[in-house]
Formats: sequence, C-alpha cells, structure tokens
Amino acid sequence: MFFTFDGIDGTGKSTQADLFCKWLAERGLEVVRCRDPGATVLGERLRDILLQSKDDTPISNRSETLIYMAARAQLVHEIVRPAVKAGKVVVSDRFLLANVAYQAYGLDLEPQDIWDLGEFATQGLEPTRTFLLDLDVDAAAERLTSDTDRLERRGKEYFQRVRDGFLTEARNRAEKIVVLDAARSIEDIQIDIRCVAAKVLR
Repeated sequence: MFFTFDGIDGTGKSTQADLFCKWLAERGLEVVRCRDPGATVLGERLRDILLQSKDDTPISNRSETLIYMAARAQLVHEIVRPAVKAGKVVVSDRFLLANVAYQAYGLDLEPQDIWDLGEFATQGLEPTRTFLLDLDVDAAAERLTSDTDRLERRGKEYFQRVRDGFLTEARNRAEKIVVLDAARSIEDIQIDIRCVAAKVLR
C-alpha cells in the first residue's frame, strides 16, 4: 500500500501524515515514512536546490519540474517500490500530484505533460490513495512561519492557482484523491483519513 498527503503549504500535511503513521503502526503494520522531494541522499540534495532560502540560483519552470522528477525517480527506485514489494505501507509527504499543481497550474505548464513525465519517472507507480488537505489560501498562509522557502514566497495569486489545480485534478481523479477540509480540527481530519484507509486496507 502507498498513501500520499498533499495540498498547499500550511494545510497540515505533515501533522496528519505523522498521526496516520502512528495509527498504522498500532495496527501492526510496518510503515515507511518519506517525503518528496527528499528521503534519499540524492533527493535531499535536490530538495536543497529547489527549496533554497535564498534566490541565488536561477531555475526555469521546466528545469524546476525536471529536478523534482529526478528526486522522485530516485525515491521510487530506492525506497517506495522496494517497500511496497516487501508488503510494507509507504506514507509520503507529497508525490506527483504536487508537481501537477505547483508547476503546471502554478507556473502555466501543461498538466498532462507533467503526468506523462511523472509516469516515466515513477515507472507508472501510483499511490493507493492521496489525501488532499484543502484550505483557503489566506488561512494557510497564516500558518506558515516567517522562515519561508523559495516556493512559499511566490505570493497569494500563485498559491490560489495551485489550490485550484489541486481541486481540479481531484475532481478528475476522484477514485484515487480524497479531498479533506483542512479548516477542521486535527482530530476530525484524522478520523476521516483513518476511515478511508481502513476500507482500503481491508
């Protein structure tokens, strides 16, 4: 099984993923937690380039997308696919859907191009379910710390496009993407996540 968490920055993805992993472990399942980009030596190095705190390295929109894909290809090769094959449950903070929203919708690239490129990078591996935490852009921004990364500084209009992109893709892929209202309490959101996962795990 392979579960992913996504949404714009500030929606509480990491918190929900951590609680979900704890719940899975309590059920006796072996859990592998990762983040995309990251989790591998190569992935962490590329993450530093992508999310640098200083805008001192020019990165074009297409180059940005390809760097993400390189990190993801390594993540799938080194961690996700071996763990799934071994019967473990993989939980990732972000995956391919994030690139479709952030780069295609956010930076005016073609969504299908990103999906196609992602299929190559992952060799067709898809999450069993993606939990999309949805929250108003202004509310999400209020949750962010002052120490923002390169993407988080792109402004409200950019993040509105990203949020709209997430919701558009969720409607197009409703069988795999579960939209959750992130304005609710942490406990209520987690209950919904566990209900969905329990059905899949059965």
